[in-house]
Amino acid sequence: MRAVGVTEFGGPEALHLIDVPAEPLGPGQVRLQVTAATVNPTDTYARNGTYAGRDPVKEFPYVPGMDVAGVLAEVGEGVETDLEVGTHVMGIVVPSGAHGGYREDIVLPARSIARVPAGASDAAASTLPMNGLTARLALDLMALQPGQVLAVTGAAGAFGGYVVQLAKTEGLTVVADAAEADEDLVRGLGADVVVRRGEDVAARIRERFPDGVDGLADGSVQDAAVLPAVKDGGVVTTVRGYRGNGERDLRVLPVLVRRYAEEAEALDRLREQVERGELTLRVAATHPAAEAAEVHRRLEAGGVRGRLVLTF
Repeated sequence: MRAVGVTEFGGPEALHLIDVPAEPLGPGQVRLQVTAATVNPTDTYARNGTYAGRDPVKEFPYVPGMDVAGVLAEVGEGVETDLEVGTHVMGIVVPSGAHGGYREDIVLPARSIARVPAGASDAAASTLPMNGLTARLALDLMALQPGQVLAVTGAAGAFGGYVVQLAKTEGLTVVADAAEADEDLVRGLGADVVVRRGEDVAARIRERFPDGVDGLADGSVQDAAVLPAVKDGGVVTTVRGYRGNGERDLRVLPVLVRRYAEEAEALDRLREQVERGELTLRVAATHPAAEAAEVHRRLEAGGVRGRLVLTF
């Protein structure tokens, strides 16, 4: 079957269409006919070998991709589900070797999928699982209470946007950063206060909240540079493994979405929140899978709002 992957790590040009064998279906698993796979920044690091030391690839080809949507094609032994074959579903993928989202057929744990939100296309639904669950995990780790203040960097991105929207449903006050061109977008997501993004974003947040914020979700990966925005003893969640420097009793918690990769109930709650209008699915553009190299170039060039999606 067709997939998009690399036979050696490199730039976007390393991506090409390849043939991969079908994966066997085991107990507790389901098979999806993939129609859409979202392209995320983490995929570019997987493609260029940045993660090779962390998650060694035993053999090529390597297929990136952590988000998929499509049609439930087969249900394995022992799976208890109300989803029927033929149902449109979305799922989160933990990539390993040729097991990645950029393939037209994939086997996943049954607890890694949920129904596509009513009224949403497969392309739109594919943008939710990984970033939505990462945002959900970040908020769960911080455990802020209604009325507390949360700062979000990278608020115009997929992760940051979901954090803003989820936080507002939970009664938090949200201060978020944005470039001038993105201010209306971030306000539209529900941010109470918007400050200009940049190297001095922590100072800008402190101008509006002199005592510091209770928590911060660092979607723009500024690490130590944004810690001054948080009050002593506050909590920070990071998305690339940063663990802080021990200052001011700050709790710095890396968010590893693999922990939630089989949290079917959490994924289905995200679906419900999309259907209630609490979460916004944002697709920047769709491209045939054969154009994956150009899609990676576009993503790495920056400025993409919403997610780029490969279609099969």
